[in-house]
Amino acid sequence: MTVNLRLLKIEIASTFVVFTLALFLAAGTVAWPAGWAFLFLFFGFTIGMSRWLLRHDPGLLIERMTGFGKRGQKTWDKVFYIIVNVLFLVWLILMPFDSIRFHWSRVPIWLQVVGTILLLCSFYLYFVTFRENPYLSPAVRVQTERGQKVVSTGPYHYVRHPMYGTTIIFMVGTSLLLGSWYGMIMVLVIVAGMAVRAVKEERTLRAELPGYDEYMAMVKYRLIPYVW
Repeated sequence: MTVNLRLLKIEIASTFVVFTLALFLAAGTVAWPAGWAFLFLFFGFTIGMSRWLLRHDPGLLIERMTGFGKRGQKTWDKVFYIIVNVLFLVWLILMPFDSIRFHWSRVPIWLQVVGTILLLCSFYLYFVTFRENPYLSPAVRVQTERGQKVVSTGPYHYVRHPMYGTTIIFMVGTSLLLGSWYGMIMVLVIVAGMAVRAVKEERTLRAELPGYDEYMAMVKYRLIPYVW
């Protein structure tokens, strides 16, 4: 099975349109440097990561593009996936309403710079996670058709769900870069959802993926080393 390049381009382009409309319609202006900086950094990473996967792990890229709704995905996870994507869109809309249109938040420039650094760090951690785990599906399912095995190296040596942990860094960094304290509050809601999903995902993997019990005994933390 080969990567559908046309579908990949459509997915990236449509996501860019949704993000751009969500941010700048809510802001009520296009004169928002932080918003453009976020789009440039995020989609620069998205395109770069897609090109890397296309060359080095096309099977994972296909799974990332088509994993949702495949055989084996749990019904509860399909519902969760939709809810989290809606919450993510609400988060994107809330931040420009907060920081630009109504000026509820006052985030100093130096913290916006810190947010940018956190955002860049999250991109590196995402890359390391993708590089290490060829089974990193957007859906909770065991990929028997791809011969899925337990991954315990790289970031998986420290936490069981480095993708979720990295997403926390990404969302905190984005909220600071875009200057929104209300965005930070929304992050807490989404992180709570990810924590619930992590626990339910582990139940699935323990039941269906050989060796996952031993992996859980070896790696104690789910999202953040020495915390949880």
